[in-house]
Amino acid sequence: MLRENVIYCGDCKSVLAGFPEKSVDLIYADPPFFSNRHYEVVWGDGYELRAFEDRWKGGIENYTAWMEDRIRECHRVLKETGSFYLHCDFHANAHLRISLDRVFGRGNFRNEIIWFYPDSPGRPRKDFSRKHDTIFKYTKSDEWTFNDLDVRIPILKKSVERYKSVRVLGGKEYLGGASAKIGKIPEDVWRFPVIKRNAKESLGYPTQKPEALLERILKASSNEGDLVLDPFCGCGTSIAVAHRLSRRWVGIDVSPTACKVMVKRMRSLGVSVGESEIIGLPRTVEELKTMKPFEFQNWVCEQLNGRVSSKKSGDFGIDGWLIDGRPLQVKQSENVGRNVVDNFETALRRAGRNRGVVVAFSFGKGANEETARARLQDGLEIELKTVEEILRGENYSPEVA
Repeated sequence: MLRENVIYCGDCKSVLAGFPEKSVDLIYADPPFFSNRHYEVVWGDGYELRAFEDRWKGGIENYTAWMEDRIRECHRVLKETGSFYLHCDFHANAHLRISLDRVFGRGNFRNEIIWFYPDSPGRPRKDFSRKHDTIFKYTKSDEWTFNDLDVRIPILKKSVERYKSVRVLGGKEYLGGASAKIGKIPEDVWRFPVIKRNAKESLGYPTQKPEALLERILKASSNEGDLVLDPFCGCGTSIAVAHRLSRRWVGIDVSPTACKVMVKRMRSLGVSVGESEIIGLPRTVEELKTMKPFEFQNWVCEQLNGRVSSKKSGDFGIDGWLIDGRPLQVKQSENVGRNVVDNFETALRRAGRNRGVVVAFSFGKGANEETARARLQDGLEIELKTVEEILRGENYSPEVA
């Protein structure tokens, strides 16, 4: 069932399967790129470090097959007059273009838009600098929305003299200086700066796109009251812009962390949406077992008012830190045994701490015996906390030391 102005947590393929055909006016898709990168980002006060992953095992063929399944669902829910934008980069754009031709038909290809961002960091010495992404635009038929007057670029004052004759645009006549206000339709190379860390709109999200980029897409290819869908919504730039432009919207993301970021962003815009209203957010032990490991770690740290470790490899057994400084280890498994506690004791000593917490779905007899031994013989206070205890609200809320 399709609900408007809501956030869905889940794989867009399965979420979209419940949407009716031809129900969406505009789709902007910014999927994880085939870059094999692991993103880490610090949010706000530094106590909420969240990790974002972009990894695909099995090579480009697996990635494009995975993407094509989701492109087909997007095509199914798109109206006959709708437009589809796919944001990608050099890692897979050629492969994705073939998939798009296969799903939408070669005749429905409209534009290959280049988003050019020359001010981004990175200056290789032995190659040309890569300073652009690709955005493919497709439609579903020969009729589609294109509001050229809403996206025209003003003409420079020195060029106004070229437009002295009467021009008719959108059924209206313009003469002289008025033409400068109408301007020209943008070409297919768009220059927008990347979001810098100190920018006003920056959320710190590693793949955040500028609102100006989304504003041009939404203004050109949708009208007020239209329904805009983002199936890989990330930090919610598309739905934030859609709300500001009086469009209806739907945001989907597989990451619970990203969905919560969207909630905070939309609430800052006055939209009444809360985490409890995220459709599909994991809320049971069984659902939490299916989460990706880094997302599960994020969930545990959030519930315990902690932060994820800044090291995603070589963390020496410490996955996060509670606000009082206690190290945290997270195990997405059942019947955690003595060896896990043994290793955590070593991690505590290396970190110079004598207190810590281990979280898992359940603990075996050996783990409990070892925590008792460590307390009596070594003076180490290790708390074993189950996921079920966290779900029941038995969370740790310490006073700041």
